[in-house]
Amino acid sequence: MSAPRSHQTPDVAPWDVTITPQMVRKVSIVCFIAWVVSVYDFTLFGTLLPVIAEDFGWSPAEATAVNTVAHVGIFIVALAVGTIIDRMGRKNALVVLMLGGAAAAGFTGLAAGAVSLILIRSFSGFSMSEEVVNAVYLNEMYKEAKNRGLMYSLVQGGWPVGALVAAGMSALLLPVIGWRWSFVVAAVLALLVALLASRLPESPTFAAIQEVQRRRAAGDIEGAHRLAAEHDLEEGSHHKTGFKDVFTPELRKHTTLLALAWFFNWFAIQVFGVLGTTVLVEAKDVTFENALFILVLANAVGFVGYVFHGWLGDRITRKRAVVLGWFAGSIVSLAMLLGPGTPWFIYTMYALTLFFLTGPYAALLFYMGESFPAHVRGMGTNVAHVMAPLGGIAGSGVLSLLLFLEIDMQWAAIVAGTGGLLVSALCMAGTRTIDDAHKKSTVFA
Repeated sequence: MSAPRSHQTPDVAPWDVTITPQMVRKVSIVCFIAWVVSVYDFTLFGTLLPVIAEDFGWSPAEATAVNTVAHVGIFIVALAVGTIIDRMGRKNALVVLMLGGAAAAGFTGLAAGAVSLILIRSFSGFSMSEEVVNAVYLNEMYKEAKNRGLMYSLVQGGWPVGALVAAGMSALLLPVIGWRWSFVVAAVLALLVALLASRLPESPTFAAIQEVQRRRAAGDIEGAHRLAAEHDLEEGSHHKTGFKDVFTPELRKHTTLLALAWFFNWFAIQVFGVLGTTVLVEAKDVTFENALFILVLANAVGFVGYVFHGWLGDRITRKRAVVLGWFAGSIVSLAMLLGPGTPWFIYTMYALTLFFLTGPYAALLFYMGESFPAHVRGMGTNVAHVMAPLGGIAGSGVLSLLLFLEIDMQWAAIVAGTGGLLVSALCMAGTRTIDDAHKKSTVFA
């Protein structure tokens, strides 16, 4: 690869810009804030749903139905994110998604009923997908950095931070300004982040892809090949990309198994994360107040899990870190559900369940960015990521079906939650292996 030119040279090409430590820090900080604000908006709806339902006069069943249908809309909107990343660029995609999240949050405050609320909240698919942009953008900006996984884990740790901010801000703002203006606050924060993101540099890798395409279109085939080689771009980087490009013979198995890993893992996210308090109360006879305390404690431990798995991925490869983490999570969650009902045991096992369930996502998101060729990095990462809301819906449905069949919560949670976690680990084990984070995957070696 050719020696990089100084980023201070006035006429330096955008694909030859040197990525400096200062640039990496700036991008990392903005991406972290963007993820915190996105999670804040995304989880705020669930946090305030009981208040919204009371305002509109909905029963709990009607409120749950609105949330479920909205998740279908979120899935549809999120499908477009991969194309936005690969066509518009990493930085521009971040700006677009933050603007979309701002619109979803702001207009939520104007909702007049179930239909309008479902349509508006569908666009929070942009908020949910911000981590996809982070995975792609930071993978390319961290290209030459040491401890890349650890660095990314700190950014990805914005999920528990955003969830805690949503809970805390709701407690502070709701009595003062009500639920509608609470969403307006979230919109203003997202607009501020979009402004910050607009001042970030574009990824040199994306700039190189665009230049390769331009040279080929101009007939400079040799120049296109030379530039592609300098930036380690894989075959096909000169093509306009679409959905089918992540299902080529080389990528079909990887894309499918990665998507299934997300799908089944969100069974466990739904059971142990979203419905964690319900599971603890019904399966382990924990009081609701203690369940809330356990949930807060476990989310704090979960943040440590992000950092640990990011660090571990730098040492044993990110794929192995995810597989081992999820296998450990299935064992720990099973022990929690079948073990004694003593408080210290439940506290410890539930915290460890979230540690091994959510922590590996720090390694997973970064792995996804490096496991796909650069020209389909956004599309491939997003195709897998959009399976999350579908897995959440399916996981909730399976748990509800088992309870409807009069299976007690303990075994229903084992089947839907622990079972989903174990299957996701098995699916992940079959994905592409990246032997070295700075080299191409073994498929293209």
